[in-house]
Amino acid sequence: MVKNWDNFLIPYKQAVDELKVKLRGIRAQFLKVDGRSPIEFVTGRVKPVDSIKEKMVRRHISEDRLEEDMEDIAGLRIMCQFVEDIYQVVDLLRKRTDINILEERDYVHNKKPSGYRSYHIIFEYPVQMLSGEKVILAEIQVRTLAMNFWATVEHSLNYKYKGAFPADLKSRLERSAEAAFHLDEEMSEIRDELQEVKKQDPDTQEPDKDVRKSSDENSHLQ
Repeated sequence: MVKNWDNFLIPYKQAVDELKVKLRGIRAQFLKVDGRSPIEFVTGRVKPVDSIKEKMVRRHISEDRLEEDMEDIAGLRIMCQFVEDIYQVVDLLRKRTDINILEERDYVHNKKPSGYRSYHIIFEYPVQMLSGEKVILAEIQVRTLAMNFWATVEHSLNYKYKGAFPADLKSRLERSAEAAFHLDEEMSEIRDELQEVKKQDPDTQEPDKDVRKSSDENSHLQ
């Protein structure tokens, strides 16, 4: 039984804080070396206690199995510009020695019936506590900005309607999810075509580093 929720959540909060710093550090390294990063920005959260209790009931998770059976008490999201960036980030995560990946769920090319797309990684992460090392379960979701926009709106509507969407609204949400994915594909194609133009035109120059630095400083890292 969880006697003190604040104490119970300490390692999860520490894991989120540590991983946000590490992932943002990866982004900074990419920007310094390549001028762009597959990571656009990173967010993280610890699931609120009310949400944990609601999910325990919905998923029939007993309190004494909470640490083993609830994978997303600690959750992070990595936003990318392009679909290809998602898989580059996933490859980077696979190579890390500080996380032990247990499961991968590719909802990018295997979308959910609702139209939802994202790449989910369930992993173990060791947290150094006063009492010693504690290994917790956590989840990382990797998605494009367009996927995140759709998922955010869908989540707010789902909360409002408690999952009981009117049929026409459900159909429109599915179509909008496809439209968002087509936008991702179109942007990737535009980028690829621009890169081909750059290869064929030796006079095409990279953006000035100072301009790139200024753009990065104004980015919306959270």
